[in-house]
Amino acid sequence: MKPMELFSGHPPYTAVMSDVERSVYDFLDRRGVMYETLCHGAAFTMDECAVVEKHLGAPVCKNLFLCNRQHTQFYLLMLPGDKVFKTKYLSSELGCARLSFADESHMIELLGIHPGAVSPMGLINDKQGKVLPVVDRDLLSSDFIGCHPCVNTATLKLLLGDLLGKVVPATGHEYRVVDLKTD
Repeated sequence: MKPMELFSGHPPYTAVMSDVERSVYDFLDRRGVMYETLCHGAAFTMDECAVVEKHLGAPVCKNLFLCNRQHTQFYLLMLPGDKVFKTKYLSSELGCARLSFADESHMIELLGIHPGAVSPMGLINDKQGKVLPVVDRDLLSSDFIGCHPCVNTATLKLLLGDLLGKVVPATGHEYRVVDLKTD
């Protein structure tokens, strides 16, 4: 992993920064959301995010992009990074048919992101409101949350209350809280 650098707000804009990443920072700044950004090497796994978490000083949530069998209902699940996830429990909580991981084409089409960078910030790109944000109740015990700005080479630290009370509503979404069981 490359050396990490922490910024209050967004890092300096560069020519190599993607438009989707820049749009996340602009979205947060326009809404007066306070945040920090930790730039780092690509973090694809929760083990790699655990290293980021230590430097960030906030738990990095696990974000999973799921869909029903017919690919007509999509869900962005946010849960603690160390929590084991079983699709059957979420299906039961949501009262829907069996869920699976959505494919990359739907991820790009609906959230404007690629695997390894799934984030609630992708809701900014879901202009038609096709994705339901779902929050595991265990995540609600955190004051701060860490999530990617739609790329996995940076992680944002923001108040969970700002994410759920300012960011998600500003995207036109309402979130649902679930109590996910573990075995």
